[in-house]
Amino acid sequence: MADWKDTLNLPKTGFPMKANLQATEPQMLAHWDAIDLYRKLRDRRRGAPVFILHDGPPYANGNVHLGTALNKVLKDVVVRSRSMMGFDAPYVPGWDCHGLPIELRLLKELGPKKKDMSVADLRRACRAYAARFVDVQREQFKRLGVMGDWSDPYLTMDYRYQAAIVRALGRFVEQGMVYKGKKPVHWCIHCRTALAEAEVEYEQHTSPSIYVEFPLSPASAAELASRVPALEGQAVSALIWTTTPWTIPSNLALAFHPDALYGAYVVDGRAVIVAESLADQLSKELGRPFERPVATAKGSAFEHLRFLHPLYARDSVGVLADYVTLDTGTGVVHTAPGHGSDDFHTGVRYGLEIYAPVGGDGRFLAEVEGFAGLTVFEANPKVEAALAEAGRLWKREQFGHSYPHCWRCHNPVIFLATSQWFIGLDDTGLRAKATAETARVEWVPSWGGERMRGMFETRPDWCISRQRSWGVPIPAVTCTSCGTATLTLPLVTQAAELFEKEGAETWYERPIEDFLPAGFACPSCGGAAFEREKDILDVWFDSGSSHEAVLAVHPELRWPADLYLEGNDQYRGWFQSSMLVGLGTRGRAPYHQVVTHGMVVTEAGKKMSKSLGNDVPPEDVIRKSGAEILRLWVASVDFREEVRFGPEILARVVEAYRKLRNTLRILVANLSDFDPATDMVPPLLMDEVDRFAMARYGDLASKVMTAYERYDFPSIFQALNAFVAVDLSAFYVDVSKDRVYTLAARSRGRRSAQTAMFAMADGLARLIAPVLPVLAEEFWSHLPGTREESVHLAQFPKQVHLFRNEELESRWSRLLRLRAAVNVELEKLRQSKAIGQSLEAVVHLRGEGPLADLIEQHRDDLPGLFITSQVDEGADPPVAGVEPDAGSVYHEADGSSAHIVAEKAAGMKCDRCWRYVPAVSAAEGREGVCPRCEDALAAGR
Repeated sequence: MADWKDTLNLPKTGFPMKANLQATEPQMLAHWDAIDLYRKLRDRRRGAPVFILHDGPPYANGNVHLGTALNKVLKDVVVRSRSMMGFDAPYVPGWDCHGLPIELRLLKELGPKKKDMSVADLRRACRAYAARFVDVQREQFKRLGVMGDWSDPYLTMDYRYQAAIVRALGRFVEQGMVYKGKKPVHWCIHCRTALAEAEVEYEQHTSPSIYVEFPLSPASAAELASRVPALEGQAVSALIWTTTPWTIPSNLALAFHPDALYGAYVVDGRAVIVAESLADQLSKELGRPFERPVATAKGSAFEHLRFLHPLYARDSVGVLADYVTLDTGTGVVHTAPGHGSDDFHTGVRYGLEIYAPVGGDGRFLAEVEGFAGLTVFEANPKVEAALAEAGRLWKREQFGHSYPHCWRCHNPVIFLATSQWFIGLDDTGLRAKATAETARVEWVPSWGGERMRGMFETRPDWCISRQRSWGVPIPAVTCTSCGTATLTLPLVTQAAELFEKEGAETWYERPIEDFLPAGFACPSCGGAAFEREKDILDVWFDSGSSHEAVLAVHPELRWPADLYLEGNDQYRGWFQSSMLVGLGTRGRAPYHQVVTHGMVVTEAGKKMSKSLGNDVPPEDVIRKSGAEILRLWVASVDFREEVRFGPEILARVVEAYRKLRNTLRILVANLSDFDPATDMVPPLLMDEVDRFAMARYGDLASKVMTAYERYDFPSIFQALNAFVAVDLSAFYVDVSKDRVYTLAARSRGRRSAQTAMFAMADGLARLIAPVLPVLAEEFWSHLPGTREESVHLAQFPKQVHLFRNEELESRWSRLLRLRAAVNVELEKLRQSKAIGQSLEAVVHLRGEGPLADLIEQHRDDLPGLFITSQVDEGADPPVAGVEPDAGSVYHEADGSSAHIVAEKAAGMKCDRCWRYVPAVSAAEGREGVCPRCEDALAAGR
């Protein structure tokens, strides 16, 4: 028997089956660097509509973690896809280089050496530390395949950027939005600095829970009796509940809700005031009787009354506050104006001292009797003991609750009134502008707008000062004569000019006179001697000014950006600070759209972190599987929610990648002798099965491009998976093998199939390029024909809607359903060992109704569709040699049907194409081949 293998058009390609990504990816990255792909893309898209994704700067401290990798890959997919839509989409990456984490890490490394360093020296060391990790992270981001202007990123520590930060501050100063005042702020006693709202994380914490009695001052007994006569002659006291015993020494008031009803309950001979609605609950909690009250009154009756402090010889005044709640506690709220936001505002309203006798290290000052020198948390049990000794402590127990912690050191924080710089939100109208502007921005997911608006409505004034060294100094001065702190636009302007030339370190090295405008004097006393401000700006003001420092000045960018894309923790961080700075500098948000993603969690949905020991460094995944696998995982998950990651999930992604790669390889391997310039078959001359495959591809391409536009990347992953597995592997590639392998190389039927395969291969390379840039580029380089140097210089497929044909797709979809029914019968033959493969079978069909017409119309297509040697579509059962009840009946929804019978084919097997035919050739040199193969051999290759 002759060996006909060399006469077949077998697949041939240099595109490897195995990806070997660990070697291929670095080689491809080096190739892109060598050809300067990013700059070529900028040149290619010059003059096109611009799309700007502004990079939120990651912190230049430590290695990239999985959450950062998720964020950067999402951005890269967006930028690459917009570029392939035809936009000019530059990507300028950036880094946040200032702030406490770097300063603390460096101080730890320096050890005793730090004592001999000036502030400027420490800042220079911080600068070097940040620069080192910028380089580390840059290489890690590049290894992920993220394309951008890596040679010229923006850094918040660059001189020009620092000057831009100060100039942005100047716009707020110019509008009278900045003031210095003493207010309670979140304060970390470990880091010794104020914290922004975005720098506070809420974690479970166990606090001491205490109930404390405040007796009514004898000086207010008559006044109370005049308001509540039933209490005349009674020993009256109020009961409070708190989880911060250490704030009792700072208590100056007791707050009552003005409209709530309070009762005076006789307990141990005293009339104890609590909210009437809480009396039963308190009786059970405290184990003391709160029976029928001897008197009731609204909270307003207790305003301005004096109660005795339980530890010190001073009064606590009765005040009214709408924030007093009646769901827990006693309905009477212990108020320390120096240690709480609500307490502060109440204290201001009633003219109370903003009393906070605690230092920056969290220790009580010497003036605090009984607790001087203790940290606030050390003082808790001491305060409890003192209250018990005074007979004022009713109960003490442990209480678990959500409590604010420092996001850097993860220690509990306190509220502490300190002198800080603020940007006012209400008097300036900034809060109202922010809530209104939120409605103009498009948020993805859509609930992001409501979340942001709620944050703007409830947040306090923006505390912009920090008590650290590594950041941009606030260019304010304090008069040495009267102590007035001054921050003016001329001061800001002069500082900005020097910062731009010499960097912000110059604030600590030049004489203060260099920063004072000519003739500058204290606005309060006219003094001419000043000290420089020691505080730096909040780093959120730094990063929030990035649109001014980058978008407004970079030649390839523009203000505002089209898109900000970050984790959902940035609603209280970068999105918020950027919006406020944008409103302060230009009167609007610096972005049109905001897209957020969830945090990475384990497969079980648990938090993933290094401290928990369950984090997965991206470099581990890259080392084992490749960056392309990590990118495909990013595209496969619904990033708008919590994003799960683990070995099982990764294994599924690897399998999806393998199937995609193998299918692409099959396509390109069948194009080894195809030249699209000369061999393309016009659509109207293509076989219908090829046109149907093109229609399915057209549907896929339309869906994928729409999904890219909508940031719906999981739909892209699902659609590609389905197309590769169902439309290509399970159908089109399978039914096309006979034509592609056995027909004459240049025959119309084979070229028709190759035309479809080429169009789909070319389009798929473009469609996967944003997600899988290395695979797409590697595949692109093996495709035939003249094309762009890189797939990333190309654009998405054009006019794919022209491939659609509703009538043809309907017909062929019906044929595919019939094929599935036929395959069931063929599988029965395989299971019974009657046949080994489907080419050994013949299928008998008899249709009823419209299905009969469809079968007749496609009688020549059916053998190829079923991959059988013969299809007999005209015989009426009983088929000769077949039992009348053999096979099965397939039914369509419209009532039509087809009787399907499959059996082993008769005839002789062609040695070349393996079909069973009535007869094969006996001619010399053609022995054992069918007539169709004879024609193919005669036509030559």
